[in-house]
Amino acid sequence: MTATATATATATEQSDLELIRQTTRELARKFDLEYWREKDKKGEYPWEFVKAFADGGWLGAMIPEEYGGLGLGLTESAIMLHEVAASGAGTAGASAIHFYIFPPGPILRHGSEQMKRKFLPKIAAGELLMAFGVTEPTAGVDTSRITTKATKTDNGWVVNGHKVWITNAQNAHKILLLTRTSPRTEENPLDGMTLFFTDLNRERITVREIEKLGRSAVDSNELFIDNLEVSEDEVVGEVGKGFYYLLDGLNPERIVVSMEQVGLGRAALEVATKYANERVVFDRPIGKNQAVAHPLADSWIRLQAAELTAMNAAALFDSHQKCGAEANAAKFLGSEAGFQACDRAMQTLGGYSYAKEYHVERFWRESRLLKVAPVSQEMVLNYISTKVLGLPKSY
Repeated sequence: MTATATATATATEQSDLELIRQTTRELARKFDLEYWREKDKKGEYPWEFVKAFADGGWLGAMIPEEYGGLGLGLTESAIMLHEVAASGAGTAGASAIHFYIFPPGPILRHGSEQMKRKFLPKIAAGELLMAFGVTEPTAGVDTSRITTKATKTDNGWVVNGHKVWITNAQNAHKILLLTRTSPRTEENPLDGMTLFFTDLNRERITVREIEKLGRSAVDSNELFIDNLEVSEDEVVGEVGKGFYYLLDGLNPERIVVSMEQVGLGRAALEVATKYANERVVFDRPIGKNQAVAHPLADSWIRLQAAELTAMNAAALFDSHQKCGAEANAAKFLGSEAGFQACDRAMQTLGGYSYAKEYHVERFWRESRLLKVAPVSQEMVLNYISTKVLGLPKSY
Protein backbone atom coordinates (compact mmCIF):
# COMPACT_ATOMS: atom_id res chain seq x y z
CA MET A 1 0.00 0.00 0.00
CA THR A 2 1.35 3.43 -0.92
CA ALA A 3 1.80 6.20 1.64
CA THR A 4 -1.11 8.07 0.08
CA ALA A 5 -3.38 5.02 0.26
CA THR A 6 -2.36 4.38 3.86
CA ALA A 7 -3.11 7.99 4.82
CA THR A 8 -6.48 7.81 3.06
CA ALA A 9 -7.38 4.57 4.86
CA THR A 10 -6.34 6.06 8.21
CA ALA A 11 -8.39 9.21 7.58
CA THR A 12 -11.43 7.10 6.64
CA GLU A 13 -11.04 5.01 9.76
CA GLN A 14 -10.78 8.12 11.96
CA SER A 15 -13.85 9.56 10.25
CA ASP A 16 -15.81 6.37 10.99
CA LEU A 17 -14.72 6.45 14.64
CA GLU A 18 -15.74 10.07 14.97
CA LEU A 19 -19.14 9.25 13.50
CA ILE A 20 -19.59 6.47 16.07
CA ARG A 21 -18.51 8.84 18.84
CA GLN A 22 -20.92 11.55 17.74
CA THR A 23 -23.87 9.20 17.13
CA THR A 24 -23.59 7.37 20.46
CA ARG A 25 -22.95 10.65 22.31
CA GLU A 26 -26.16 12.16 20.93
CA LEU A 27 -28.14 9.03 21.72
CA ALA A 28 -26.82 8.72 25.29
CA ARG A 29 -27.41 12.41 26.07
CA LYS A 30 -31.10 12.11 25.23
CA PHE A 31 -31.28 10.66 28.76
CA ASP A 32 -30.42 13.51 31.07
CA LEU A 33 -28.87 13.59 34.53
CA GLU A 34 -32.27 13.64 36.18
CA TYR A 35 -33.20 10.37 34.46
CA TRP A 36 -30.17 8.69 36.01
CA ARG A 37 -30.71 10.29 39.41
CA GLU A 38 -34.23 8.84 39.52
CA LYS A 39 -33.05 5.41 38.38
CA ASP A 40 -30.38 5.45 41.06
CA LYS A 41 -32.79 6.65 43.74
CA LYS A 42 -35.48 4.07 42.94
CA GLY A 43 -33.15 1.22 41.98
CA GLU A 44 -34.93 0.83 38.63
CA TYR A 45 -33.29 -0.90 35.68
CA PRO A 46 -32.82 1.59 32.78
CA TRP A 47 -34.90 -0.31 30.24
CA GLU A 48 -35.76 2.79 28.21
CA PHE A 49 -32.05 3.50 27.76
CA VAL A 50 -31.29 -0.09 26.79
CA LYS A 51 -34.14 -0.08 24.27
CA ALA A 52 -32.83 3.09 22.65
CA PHE A 53 -29.43 1.47 22.11
CA ALA A 54 -31.08 -1.77 20.94
CA ASP A 55 -33.15 0.13 18.39
CA GLY A 56 -29.93 1.70 17.11
CA GLY A 57 -28.31 -1.74 16.76
CA TRP A 58 -25.57 -0.91 19.27
CA LEU A 59 -26.11 -3.88 21.60
CA GLY A 60 -24.68 -6.14 18.90
CA ALA A 61 -21.61 -3.98 18.35
CA MET A 62 -19.12 -6.88 18.53
CA ILE A 63 -21.44 -9.62 17.30
CA PRO A 64 -20.74 -10.52 13.63
CA GLU A 65 -23.28 -9.45 11.06
CA GLU A 66 -24.15 -13.08 10.27
CA TYR A 67 -25.56 -13.36 13.82
CA GLY A 68 -27.46 -10.07 13.73
CA GLY A 69 -24.76 -7.72 15.02
CA LEU A 70 -22.74 -4.83 13.64
CA GLY A 71 -19.45 -6.72 13.44
CA LEU A 72 -17.44 -3.83 14.89
CA GLY A 73 -14.20 -4.04 16.85
CA LEU A 74 -13.18 -3.32 20.40
CA THR A 75 -12.07 0.21 19.49
CA GLU A 76 -15.57 1.16 18.36
CA SER A 77 -17.18 -0.48 21.42
CA ALA A 78 -14.78 1.29 23.76
CA ILE A 79 -15.64 4.66 22.20
CA MET A 80 -19.36 3.94 22.54
CA LEU A 81 -19.13 2.98 26.21
CA HIS A 82 -16.95 6.00 26.94
CA GLU A 83 -19.67 8.23 25.50
CA VAL A 84 -22.34 6.44 27.53
CA ALA A 85 -20.48 7.01 30.81
CA ALA A 86 -19.47 10.58 29.87
CA SER A 87 -23.11 11.50 29.18
CA GLY A 88 -23.79 11.33 32.91
CA ALA A 89 -25.13 7.77 32.71
CA GLY A 90 -21.97 6.69 34.52
CA THR A 91 -21.41 3.03 35.30
CA ALA A 92 -25.15 2.41 35.55
CA GLY A 93 -25.65 3.22 31.88
CA ALA A 94 -22.33 1.69 30.84
CA SER A 95 -23.05 -1.57 32.68
CA ALA A 96 -26.52 -1.84 31.17
CA ILE A 97 -24.95 -1.78 27.70
CA HIS A 98 -21.67 -3.50 28.63
CA PHE A 99 -23.42 -6.74 29.61
CA TYR A 100 -24.88 -7.19 26.14
CA ILE A 101 -21.44 -6.83 24.56
CA PHE A 102 -18.83 -8.71 26.61
CA PRO A 103 -20.40 -11.66 28.50
CA PRO A 104 -21.45 -13.25 25.16
CA GLY A 105 -17.77 -13.39 24.12
CA PRO A 106 -17.16 -17.03 25.15
CA ILE A 107 -20.31 -18.07 23.28
CA LEU A 108 -19.17 -16.24 20.17
CA ARG A 109 -15.67 -17.77 20.27
CA HIS A 110 -16.32 -21.24 21.68
CA GLY A 111 -20.05 -21.98 21.56
CA SER A 112 -21.60 -24.42 19.11
CA GLU A 113 -22.96 -23.08 15.84
CA GLN A 114 -26.44 -23.99 17.02
CA MET A 115 -25.95 -21.99 20.23
CA LYS A 116 -24.64 -18.96 18.34
CA ARG A 117 -27.43 -18.91 15.77
CA LYS A 118 -30.13 -19.38 18.41
CA PHE A 119 -29.03 -16.80 20.97
CA LEU A 120 -26.66 -14.18 19.54
CA PRO A 121 -29.31 -12.48 17.35
CA LYS A 122 -31.58 -12.18 20.40
CA ILE A 123 -28.77 -10.63 22.44
CA ALA A 124 -27.96 -8.19 19.63
CA ALA A 125 -31.61 -7.16 19.41
CA GLY A 126 -31.90 -6.63 23.16
CA GLU A 127 -34.45 -9.44 23.44
CA LEU A 128 -32.31 -11.60 25.72
CA LEU A 129 -30.63 -10.36 28.89
CA MET A 130 -27.92 -12.54 30.37
CA ALA A 131 -26.05 -12.77 33.65
CA PHE A 132 -22.44 -13.82 34.13
CA GLY A 133 -21.91 -16.27 36.99
CA VAL A 134 -18.24 -16.55 37.98
CA THR A 135 -17.48 -14.89 41.34
CA GLU A 136 -17.95 -16.80 44.60
CA PRO A 137 -17.80 -15.57 48.20
CA THR A 138 -15.13 -18.05 49.31
CA ALA A 139 -12.91 -17.79 46.23
CA GLY A 140 -12.48 -14.04 45.66
CA VAL A 141 -9.93 -13.33 42.95
CA ASP A 142 -8.64 -16.93 43.09
CA THR A 143 -11.13 -18.36 40.60
CA SER A 144 -9.39 -21.74 40.73
CA ARG A 145 -11.01 -22.26 44.13
CA ILE A 146 -14.66 -21.97 43.11
CA THR A 147 -16.81 -24.68 44.66
CA THR A 148 -19.96 -24.52 42.49
CA LYS A 149 -20.04 -28.07 41.15
CA ALA A 150 -21.59 -29.70 38.09
CA THR A 151 -22.10 -33.46 38.45
CA LYS A 152 -22.52 -35.64 35.35
CA THR A 153 -25.80 -37.50 34.97
CA ASP A 154 -27.32 -39.69 32.26
CA ASN A 155 -29.24 -36.69 30.87
CA GLY A 156 -26.58 -34.00 31.26
CA TRP A 157 -25.43 -32.27 34.45
CA VAL A 158 -26.74 -31.16 37.83
CA VAL A 159 -25.30 -27.98 39.32
CA ASN A 160 -25.12 -26.97 42.98
CA GLY A 161 -23.34 -23.98 44.46
CA HIS A 162 -23.22 -20.33 45.46
CA LYS A 163 -22.35 -17.23 43.40
CA VAL A 164 -22.05 -13.59 44.44
CA TRP A 165 -21.97 -10.12 42.80
CA ILE A 166 -23.91 -11.41 39.81
CA THR A 167 -25.17 -8.51 37.69
CA ASN A 168 -28.61 -8.60 36.01
CA ALA A 169 -29.89 -11.69 37.83
CA GLN A 170 -33.14 -9.95 38.83
CA ASN A 171 -34.17 -9.76 35.18
CA ALA A 172 -31.87 -12.08 33.21
CA HIS A 173 -33.25 -14.88 31.08
CA LYS A 174 -29.99 -16.84 30.74
CA ILE A 175 -26.76 -17.22 32.68
CA LEU A 176 -23.22 -18.03 31.61
CA LEU A 177 -22.21 -20.17 34.56
CA LEU A 178 -18.71 -21.29 35.57
CA THR A 179 -18.60 -24.56 37.49
CA ARG A 180 -16.17 -27.21 38.66
CA THR A 181 -16.59 -30.47 36.75
CA SER A 182 -13.45 -32.07 38.18
CA PRO A 183 -11.47 -31.42 41.37
CA ARG A 184 -8.80 -28.73 41.65
CA THR A 185 -5.19 -29.91 41.58
CA GLU A 186 -2.06 -28.03 42.63
CA GLU A 187 -0.35 -28.98 39.34
CA ASN A 188 -3.10 -27.53 37.12
CA PRO A 189 -5.41 -25.46 39.36
CA LEU A 190 -7.23 -23.78 36.47
CA ASP A 191 -8.17 -27.02 34.70
CA GLY A 192 -11.43 -28.80 35.37
CA MET A 193 -13.82 -25.81 35.16
CA THR A 194 -16.67 -25.80 32.65
CA LEU A 195 -18.90 -23.04 31.28
CA PHE A 196 -22.63 -23.61 30.79
CA PHE A 197 -25.01 -21.24 29.03
CA THR A 198 -28.36 -22.11 30.52
CA ASP A 199 -31.69 -20.78 31.75
CA LEU A 200 -31.66 -18.75 34.96
CA ASN A 201 -34.29 -21.06 36.39
CA ARG A 202 -35.81 -19.42 39.49
CA GLU A 203 -37.20 -22.76 40.65
CA ARG A 204 -33.63 -23.97 41.14
CA ILE A 205 -31.76 -20.69 41.61
CA THR A 206 -32.62 -18.39 44.50
CA VAL A 207 -31.72 -14.81 43.59
CA ARG A 208 -31.07 -12.40 46.46
CA GLU A 209 -30.33 -8.77 45.62
CA ILE A 210 -27.41 -7.07 47.38
CA GLU A 211 -27.93 -3.55 48.69
CA LYS A 212 -24.82 -1.62 47.71
CA LEU A 213 -23.05 1.75 47.65
CA GLY A 214 -23.47 2.72 43.99
CA ARG A 215 -24.87 1.76 40.59
CA SER A 216 -28.24 1.01 42.19
CA ALA A 217 -30.03 1.08 38.83
CA VAL A 218 -28.27 -2.13 37.80
CA ASP A 219 -28.78 -4.96 40.26
CA SER A 220 -26.09 -7.11 41.91
CA ASN A 221 -27.05 -10.42 43.49
CA GLU A 222 -26.20 -13.56 45.39
CA LEU A 223 -27.27 -16.82 43.74
CA PHE A 224 -27.99 -20.06 45.60
CA ILE A 225 -28.09 -22.95 43.10
CA ASP A 226 -29.91 -26.11 44.16
CA ASN A 227 -29.95 -29.11 41.79
CA LEU A 228 -30.09 -27.08 38.59
CA GLU A 229 -30.38 -29.46 35.64
CA VAL A 230 -28.29 -28.51 32.61
CA SER A 231 -28.27 -30.33 29.28
CA GLU A 232 -25.20 -31.45 27.34
CA ASP A 233 -25.85 -29.01 24.51
CA GLU A 234 -25.59 -26.11 26.99
CA VAL A 235 -21.87 -26.72 27.51
CA VAL A 236 -19.79 -23.89 26.00
CA GLY A 237 -16.81 -25.39 24.18
CA GLU A 238 -15.14 -28.37 25.85
CA VAL A 239 -15.73 -29.72 29.32
CA GLY A 240 -12.94 -28.72 31.72
CA LYS A 241 -11.66 -25.72 29.72
CA GLY A 242 -14.12 -23.06 30.83
CA PHE A 243 -11.63 -20.86 32.67
CA TYR A 244 -9.44 -20.54 29.60
CA TYR A 245 -12.45 -19.39 27.57
CA LEU A 246 -12.99 -16.60 30.09
CA LEU A 247 -9.43 -15.40 29.56
CA ASP A 248 -10.34 -14.41 26.00
CA GLY A 249 -12.59 -11.73 27.44
CA LEU A 250 -10.41 -10.35 30.23
CA ASN A 251 -8.24 -8.01 28.18
CA PRO A 252 -11.08 -6.41 26.17
CA GLU A 253 -13.17 -5.96 29.31
CA ARG A 254 -10.30 -4.20 31.11
CA ILE A 255 -9.81 -1.88 28.16
CA VAL A 256 -13.48 -0.97 28.05
CA VAL A 257 -13.70 -0.52 31.83
CA SER A 258 -10.86 1.98 31.50
CA MET A 259 -12.78 3.93 28.88
CA GLU A 260 -15.94 3.84 31.01
CA GLN A 261 -14.00 5.27 33.96
CA VAL A 262 -12.47 7.96 31.77
CA GLY A 263 -15.98 8.87 30.59
CA LEU A 264 -17.28 8.95 34.16
CA GLY A 265 -14.37 11.17 35.23
CA ARG A 266 -15.13 13.54 32.37
CA ALA A 267 -18.79 13.73 33.39
CA ALA A 268 -17.69 14.77 36.88
CA LEU A 269 -15.18 17.23 35.46
CA GLU A 270 -17.89 18.79 33.30
CA VAL A 271 -20.09 19.45 36.35
CA ALA A 272 -17.17 20.68 38.47
CA THR A 273 -15.87 23.05 35.80
CA LYS A 274 -19.30 24.61 35.29
CA TYR A 275 -19.70 25.04 39.03
CA ALA A 276 -16.21 26.53 39.42
CA ASN A 277 -17.01 29.14 36.76
CA GLU A 278 -20.37 30.08 38.26
CA ARG A 279 -19.82 29.83 42.02
CA VAL A 280 -18.71 33.19 43.46
CA VAL A 281 -17.02 33.44 46.87
CA PHE A 282 -15.21 36.57 48.08
CA ASP A 283 -16.39 38.39 44.94
CA ARG A 284 -14.66 36.04 42.49
CA PRO A 285 -15.48 32.71 40.81
CA ILE A 286 -13.83 29.90 42.74
CA GLY A 287 -12.28 28.62 39.51
CA LYS A 288 -9.98 31.63 39.63
CA ASN A 289 -8.23 30.06 42.62
CA GLN A 290 -5.36 27.75 41.70
CA ALA A 291 -6.30 25.45 44.58
CA VAL A 292 -9.48 24.71 42.61
CA ALA A 293 -8.22 25.12 39.04
CA HIS A 294 -5.02 23.09 39.21
CA PRO A 295 -6.52 19.81 40.51
CA LEU A 296 -9.16 19.95 37.79
CA ALA A 297 -6.51 20.65 35.14
CA ASP A 298 -4.39 17.79 36.51
CA SER A 299 -7.38 15.43 36.24
CA TRP A 300 -7.99 16.50 32.63
CA ILE A 301 -4.39 15.54 31.81
CA ARG A 302 -4.63 12.17 33.58
CA LEU A 303 -7.90 11.32 31.82
CA GLN A 304 -6.28 12.13 28.48
CA ALA A 305 -3.35 9.83 29.27
CA ALA A 306 -5.65 7.01 30.38
CA GLU A 307 -7.72 7.28 27.18
CA LEU A 308 -4.64 7.17 24.97
CA THR A 309 -3.39 4.06 26.79
CA ALA A 310 -6.78 2.36 26.45
CA MET A 311 -7.14 3.19 22.78
CA ASN A 312 -3.65 1.88 22.09
CA ALA A 313 -4.56 -1.38 23.85
CA ALA A 314 -7.81 -1.60 21.86
CA ALA A 315 -5.93 -1.13 18.59
CA LEU A 316 -3.54 -3.94 19.53
CA PHE A 317 -6.46 -6.22 20.38
CA ASP A 318 -8.27 -5.45 17.12
CA SER A 319 -5.11 -6.22 15.14
CA HIS A 320 -4.78 -9.59 16.97
CA GLN A 321 -1.59 -8.61 18.79
CA LYS A 322 -0.72 -9.31 22.41
CA CYS A 323 -2.09 -6.61 24.67
CA GLY A 324 -2.07 -8.01 28.21
CA ALA A 325 0.31 -5.40 29.60
CA GLU A 326 -1.40 -2.55 27.78
CA ALA A 327 -4.90 -3.68 28.79
CA ASN A 328 -3.94 -3.94 32.44
CA ALA A 329 -2.15 -0.60 32.35
CA ALA A 330 -5.23 0.99 30.80
CA LYS A 331 -7.49 -0.44 33.49
CA PHE A 332 -5.17 0.84 36.22
CA LEU A 333 -4.83 4.34 34.78
CA GLY A 334 -8.51 4.67 33.90
CA SER A 335 -9.65 3.61 37.36
CA GLU A 336 -7.21 5.95 39.10
CA ALA A 337 -7.88 8.95 36.85
CA GLY A 338 -11.65 8.44 36.84
CA PHE A 339 -11.96 8.17 40.60
CA GLN A 340 -9.58 11.08 41.17
CA ALA A 341 -11.61 13.31 38.84
CA CYS A 342 -14.82 12.41 40.69
CA ASP A 343 -13.16 13.00 44.06
CA ARG A 344 -11.87 16.40 42.93
CA ALA A 345 -15.33 17.30 41.66
CA MET A 346 -16.64 16.53 45.16
CA GLN A 347 -13.96 18.80 46.63
CA THR A 348 -14.76 21.58 44.17
CA LEU A 349 -18.43 21.63 45.08
CA GLY A 350 -17.64 21.52 48.80
CA GLY A 351 -20.76 21.07 50.89
CA TYR A 352 -22.96 21.00 47.81
CA SER A 353 -21.18 17.85 46.64
CA TYR A 354 -23.45 15.94 49.06
CA ALA A 355 -26.55 17.27 47.32
CA LYS A 356 -27.89 14.74 44.84
CA GLU A 357 -29.12 17.51 42.53
CA TYR A 358 -25.50 18.14 41.49
CA HIS A 359 -24.92 14.45 40.66
CA VAL A 360 -21.22 14.33 41.57
CA GLU A 361 -21.89 12.24 44.66
CA ARG A 362 -23.38 9.57 42.35
CA PHE A 363 -20.36 9.75 40.07
CA TRP A 364 -18.06 9.41 43.10
CA ARG A 365 -19.92 6.36 44.45
CA GLU A 366 -19.88 4.65 41.06
CA SER A 367 -16.23 5.43 40.30
CA ARG A 368 -15.03 3.87 43.55
CA LEU A 369 -16.30 0.43 42.52
CA LEU A 370 -13.96 0.10 39.56
CA LYS A 371 -10.83 0.37 41.68
CA VAL A 372 -11.69 -3.13 42.92
CA ALA A 373 -13.61 -4.58 39.98
CA PRO A 374 -13.50 -6.38 37.63
CA VAL A 375 -9.91 -6.76 38.86
CA SER A 376 -8.31 -4.87 41.73
CA GLN A 377 -5.54 -2.35 41.20
CA GLU A 378 -3.25 -4.57 43.29
CA MET A 379 -3.81 -7.54 40.98
CA VAL A 380 -2.97 -5.33 38.00
CA LEU A 381 0.30 -4.38 39.70
CA ASN A 382 0.95 -8.07 40.38
CA TYR A 383 0.50 -8.79 36.66
CA ILE A 384 2.88 -6.04 35.60
CA SER A 385 5.41 -7.02 38.26
CA THR A 386 5.61 -10.63 37.15
CA LYS A 387 4.65 -10.67 33.46
CA VAL A 388 6.33 -7.45 32.35
CA LEU A 389 9.15 -6.81 34.80
CA GLY A 390 9.97 -10.46 35.47
CA LEU A 391 9.86 -10.12 39.26
CA PRO A 392 9.08 -13.16 41.44
CA LYS A 393 5.42 -13.92 42.04
CA SER A 394 4.16 -12.57 45.38
CA TYR A 395 0.96 -14.56 45.75
